[in-house]
Amino acid sequence: MDDATTSTPDTGGSFVDTSWLGPRIDVRPLFATQLSAFVGLLRQLTVEEWRRPTVCPGWTVHDVATHVLADHVGRLSMHRDGFFALQPHDGEAFPAFIHRINDEWVTAARRVSPPLLIDLLSTTGQQVIDLWTTVDLDAPGWTVSWAGPDPAPNWLDAARDFTEYWTHHQQISEATQRPGPSRTEFLAAVLDTFMRALPHTLRDTHAPEETAVEVAISGAAGGTWTCARTNGRWALRPGPHPRPAAAIRLDADTAWRLCTRGITPRQAKSRATVDGDQSLADTVLTMVSIIH
Repeated sequence: MDDATTSTPDTGGSFVDTSWLGPRIDVRPLFATQLSAFVGLLRQLTVEEWRRPTVCPGWTVHDVATHVLADHVGRLSMHRDGFFALQPHDGEAFPAFIHRINDEWVTAARRVSPPLLIDLLSTTGQQVIDLWTTVDLDAPGWTVSWAGPDPAPNWLDAARDFTEYWTHHQQISEATQRPGPSRTEFLAAVLDTFMRALPHTLRDTHAPEETAVEVAISGAAGGTWTCARTNGRWALRPGPHPRPAAAIRLDADTAWRLCTRGITPRQAKSRATVDGDQSLADTVLTMVSIIH
């Protein structure tokens, strides 16, 4: 479930400076191909494969697929239809609320047969694709909690949606030992989106103006991003920095698993090359690009 659960998007079109998040990403051309590949994978699964455990504690392949359906239903009900039915209990932290309603949904959806689930995913997935074609990507929308507490531009919300679908697709592929969503353009969009968590990750790190941290991810889907202290806050920009205070180099597999908590920061550091300020690098390696 995404961050949109309890708040209405700002549809007024008012300008909000989000330049510190870096340039916009438009993932909309990727949604249809990813949905087709995901549904195609599910159609191949055997009865035994639907029951296999995944890296999500306590969740089977079937459970992860029903969670994706929950994401579709939530996006359509709230974003398209303006229907907000669930709220945290008094004193309930937002992550705890998300985990609770996710588990409640998955438990209830265990009665849904795989063929019906596939049909529902196909139908609602296409409606989500249609919805995103109507949205002004530059307008402020819902909060993306791992990027900061303020309303995020719709382009980041859409990109976050894509990364959620891609990650769950990958989890099911790995659980069933079937080929995953390996297209370079998919992983490139995922990694570029995940890096938008860098300014929020460094938010409590005080450093002189123009202090910069560089993150380089190897491979065809990778790239280099710089997060620099500018005008009292950390801001992201693409490309290398001539003199970063800390430089972290990761392979793409390590990067996406770190950002989704598939591995720990310590495990990521053991696979990374780190130069410069170790404290800054250690903070960067706490980066999370999902609700946790």
